[in-house]
Amino acid sequence: MTGFPRYAIYFAAGSDSALSRFGAELLGYDAYSGNELAFPADALRVAPDWRDVSADPRKYGFHATLKAPMALVSGRTEAEMMAACAAFAGRPRPLPVIRPVVDSISGFIAVIPAEPVEALQQLAADCARDFDSFRAALSADDRARRKPEKLSERQRDYLDRWGYPYVMEEFRFHMTLTGRLDAERRGPILDMLRTRFAALGIETLAIDRIALFRQDDASARFHIVDEWPLAR
Repeated sequence: MTGFPRYAIYFAAGSDSALSRFGAELLGYDAYSGNELAFPADALRVAPDWRDVSADPRKYGFHATLKAPMALVSGRTEAEMMAACAAFAGRPRPLPVIRPVVDSISGFIAVIPAEPVEALQQLAADCARDFDSFRAALSADDRARRKPEKLSERQRDYLDRWGYPYVMEEFRFHMTLTGRLDAERRGPILDMLRTRFAALGIETLAIDRIALFRQDDASARFHIVDEWPLAR
């Protein structure tokens, strides 16, 4: 089993943003405050088992992965990782801006970009590389849990090199709202989520910060340690 605590570099939309409130309410958990939230009535109408529908993403908080969860290699500390986050965020770079939509991706529903954005792919690749010196190597059990036999050859190579298969060309930005759903259930839930999202009126979304998330033990949810605005 992976060591704890675990850390991840995620995009989170800001504690006071409409998008963060949207995601936190649907997951029933606010990773900024650590508080549980009541589920929206329309989600419960469409899916009375919404707690189960949203169980998988709830433990991570509403986010998009930039550097996947990892235990720290021996000798590295949380304070050092926070300093590295500040240094990374302070380096000027093109600020990714996406046109967010709610859609299905690999069987679950998420907020995703309507089209690829090169600056976003580059940001994710930079995170994968720049924070890798903090990552403890995967144990054999951790690697097996990724089901490498179901991955492509390139994904297996990335799993072994970076500890996560969905990096570089395999990266797909997504802010997850549900677990995997069969096609019959997915349609009504997708319609409800699209209606809720449309009411926010968000036409563009700047990926303008990184956040350090921490999970204290296997039963704990991830929570935000701190966040840093990206220099431009």
